[in-house]
Amino acid sequence: MSLFLATLLAGLFLVFVGGLLVWSHPVIGLGARALPRSSFAAGLLFGSAAGWFIWRISQLSESDLIFVQTPQPIMVGFAILAVLAFIYTPEFLAVRGGSALILLSAEPLLNSAYMEYQYPQRLLMVGAVYLGVCLGLYLAAAPYRVRDFFGWLFEKPARPRWLGSGLLFYGVATVIAAFTY
Repeated sequence: MSLFLATLLAGLFLVFVGGLLVWSHPVIGLGARALPRSSFAAGLLFGSAAGWFIWRISQLSESDLIFVQTPQPIMVGFAILAVLAFIYTPEFLAVRGGSALILLSAEPLLNSAYMEYQYPQRLLMVGAVYLGVCLGLYLAAAPYRVRDFFGWLFEKPARPRWLGSGLLFYGVATVIAAFTY
């Protein structure tokens, strides 16, 4: 992935999320509050993360495989664990899936900015990605915090607009930075 595309995608994601929060329609608040325990969101987010991770395992080289000759046993084992997670631990599975997607998407985004020191504006994207990685690690360990945060955020109508305005501004700055490479 090129640095331009990585920065553009990260900026557009921030613009999208910020725009939704600035718009602050009541449906957005209800949807956000329902997201952590939604079985549809769990299927979409955790299923996507599991599929992406299984694909990443299938791309392992021979030097990465220490105990097995091919990645198929690891892929099957992880697929079984993913299915068992849907059956036995459905609570906050959407949050864990979103966290896994953030962590999986960080690698190609950060790899695109690696050793590109001549472009200091890349740090807009890199900073947002590292903040996302920290959030992803924290929320994977304590997913109930998303429920608490959304409860606090949508308690007063000005809070989502303020957060959305910040994300929207940062996203627009990141999109503009993408076109300066």
